[in-house]
Amino acid sequence: MAHVVNIHEAKTHLSRIVEEVAAGREVIIAKAGRRVAKLVPLEAGGRPKKLGGLKGRIKVPDDFNAPLDDRVVAAFEGTP
Repeated sequence: MAHVVNIHEAKTHLSRIVEEVAAGREVIIAKAGRRVAKLVPLEAGGRPKKLGGLKGRIKVPDDFNAPLDDRVVAAFEGTP
C-alpha cells in the first residue's frame, strides 16, 4: 500500500521520501486532502537495456539504403 503524505510534509522531508521510493515503496502526495501525485521507483524491477543484444541474429540487406523504385515512391505519395 502506498504511503500518503501532504505537500507540506513532502517539502519538509523530501530526502526521506525519496529514500522510501528508491527502496521500492510508492508515495502519494496530497494537497488539501486530495491526491495529486504519485512517486514510484524509477527502476521498478526492470533490467537495463544492453546494446547489441541482436548482433549476428539480424541481417541488413546490402541494398538497404538504395533509392526506392518509382512505383514504391508513388504508392507512398498517393500518386498513380
